Order: sequence, then structure tokens, then C-alpha cells
Amino acid sequence: MIKKTVILAVLLLAVFAGADAAKPAARKNRKPKTPSKNVVVKSQAVKSPTKSSTVMSESANPVFDIKTSLGDIRVMLFEDTPKHRDNFRKLANEGFYDGVLFHRVIKDFMVQTGDPKSREASKDEMLGGGDPGYTIEAEINYPKHYHKYGALAAARTGDQVNPERRSSGSQFYIVTGTKQDPSRMEMIAERATDEARQSYFRNLVNERQADVQRLQQAGDKDGLEALRQELIKKTMDNVPTVTISDKMKEDYTTLGGAPHLDGQYTVFGEVLSGMDVVEKIQNAQTGPADRPVEDIRIISVKEVK
Repeated sequence: MIKKTVILAVLLLAVFAGADAAKPAARKNRKPKTPSKNVVVKSQAVKSPTKSSTVMSESANPVFDIKTSLGDIRVMLFEDTPKHRDNFRKLANEGFYDGVLFHRVIKDFMVQTGDPKSREASKDEMLGGGDPGYTIEAEINYPKHYHKYGALAAARTGDQVNPERRSSGSQFYIVTGTKQDPSRMEMIAERATDEARQSYFRNLVNERQADVQRLQQAGDKDGLEALRQELIKKTMDNVPTVTISDKMKEDYTTLGGAPHLDGQYTVFGEVLSGMDVVEKIQNAQTGPADRPVEDIRIISVKEVK
């Protein structure tokens, strides 16, 4: 506990110094391993998807068919992410997704869609900044829901401009990822724990921002350190160590995924069938900003009755 507290204190020192600990935004012509709205976790009782999976939902969770120009993808949305579930249903019923492109595709990582500006986009137009004009409150239920192969999650802007990690109102991605080495699973758990504690600590700092500013303006270094230690203790007391379930280990080591995103983005569903179509999309030739050279479109999104 002492060692972890010291590590956490070092990692979070930048927050009190006024620095932003978020990762830098994506740069042009680079392939950052994070989904982005702009160009710039026990599992559900449903089997994990395979490339030929045709598993149907046995629960009340809503199911949607995403018809694309390369084939159909069937997805199930989670009941315990109701804001994302209801928003997706609303947009699907309105035909919002009809005609939009898969505008960002990174092999062995994910495929992303949902930018309304992509419908009539020219071949050289930079995409990824479009949305319905609102964001959605984060519903990050990790480790219950995680970034396994076939996970459906909401894209968002980075922590630097979006510390609450609110989701894009329309953009989402489907994870392909890579198979993880079994020996790395404990490292993944440690990283997830650190990420959860840093996020919790940042929220505490935001709540006490007036106190932080008052102490900074007074040049009270001892007071700042006392406050920092108080918030660190509260963080350690309230954020438990993340444990990797046997199901998560199995999914990440046999199917694959993108565990470095866990706890940072809202996972609100999963693919039930059609991962062979997702594979076709992720294997498409891409150009600048990871946009497929040949357009790949969503034709329609319909709820299965």
C-alpha cells in the first residue's frame, strides 16, 4: 500500500502543478491507439463473438442490425448503460446513421463511424468532427464491460478538453484489437487500477479547485501538500485494486481486444454476429487520417423486433 501510494503521489503531482496529464491529441498522419471524436467489466451472459458468431441475445437488452455496404453486423446494447442505449435507439429510429461512412479504420485496433458530415464528404475531406450537437454523460462500467474483441463503445474527445469523458452524441467504434499475452494480464490490471485512481483523484481535485487555487495564491506549499495527501488517502480508500476475471483473461488472450482503453471510454454493447464484416472493414486500404480509400457506408440501423 505504501509503495502504491508513493507511485500515485508522483503520478498525480502534475495535477497540483496545473499540468494536464491527458495524452496528447492525435496528430495528422499518425495512428494513435485511441478512438477520437475528431480527426486531429463480470461479462454479460452472452457468448463472446467469433468471426462466424450468430449468437442471439437471451436478455431484454435491445438488438440492432447495422446494414453496411460490406454486409450486416448485429449488435446488442447493454441495459446498464441506459443513456447510451436510449440515444442509439433514438438516432437509429430517426435514420441518423443512414448513409454515414466508417471514416476511421485502424487494423488490429478498431473501426469507427457515426460522423453525420461523412454522408456527402468528398474523397479528400477530413472527417471525425461531426455529431448531433450534444454529448452524453459517461457510463463507464469497468471491469464489467471492457474492450474485448467485438465490443461496441462510444468515441469522445480527449481528456485535455473533456475531463468528464463525455461521449460523442453519435460516433461509436467496434473493437478488433489483438490477442494479449497471458503474462501481461496482471500488468493490464495494474494499469487499470492506476487509471481508475488517477481519474478519481482528478475529480476530487476539481471539486476542491477553490482550495487548491487559494493555497497556490498564498504560496502555501505545506498546505498544498497536506491537501494532496488528504486526497490521495481518500482515493486509495475508495478505489479498490482492479482484478481481472477469468472471463476477461480468456477473452483478451483467445479473442483479443484493446485493454489499454479500459476504464476510459464507455462500452455500451457488443457484436452478436457479423464480425467477419468488421474484419473486412478493418482490412480496407486507408489513406490520410485512417479513412478508407473506398467509401464503406452504413446503409441502415434497425432494431430487431
